[in-house]
Formats: sequence, structure tokens, C-alpha cells
Amino acid sequence: MKNDKKYLFDNPNNVKRLLHILYACCAILVVLDFVIHRHTLHDWEKLWAFYPLYGFIGCVVLVVIAAWMRTFLMRPEDYYDNPTETDLHNDSLDNNMLNKKGEHHVDD
Repeated sequence: MKNDKKYLFDNPNNVKRLLHILYACCAILVVLDFVIHRHTLHDWEKLWAFYPLYGFIGCVVLVVIAAWMRTFLMRPEDYYDNPTETDLHNDSLDNNMLNKKGEHHVDD
């Protein structure tokens, strides 16, 4: 069965329109940055493009910290597929107890 339904962003012209609207909004915000008076607490907040730079640097720091954390939080790809010896021993005990009661696993 073929899905013939067209969605809004399937048309490349609609994607271009959306990008032009996004660029226009960005340009308006840059112009407003020169016009609107901000009530700041610190002198560095008065710098031009402080908040975009602050946000960009914050995102870069988060990515770097996440990459560093990955080194000790990462598990092997088959981490959940390889049972340990104790798991195998516990499973065999469980199977013996179930079989004594007359019950069976679905996979048996």
C-alpha cells in the first residue's frame, strides 16, 4: 500500500519559505538588539551579541562534558546480551524450582 498523502514540508518551496521566515526573524532580532534598552546587572551583559555567544559557549561546554562522561559511562554494545556466571546459576536454580512445581517457562 502506497502512502500518497502530501505533507507540508514535502514541497521544497515550503521549506525555502520557512527558512526565509526564520532568516527574517533573525535579522529583526539583530536590529532590535540595537534599539531596545536592556536592564542589565553586569557590564558584560551590555556587550553586543552577549546572549547568543553565551548560549553557544554553554552548548559547546555541554557537548564537551558529555563526550568526556561517555568515556566512563559507556557500556559495551552487547552489555545486556552477555549473562554473567551468577546470572546463569540463578536462572538454573529458578528453572529447577519451576519444574518442581510443574510449571514451565514459555521458551522451554
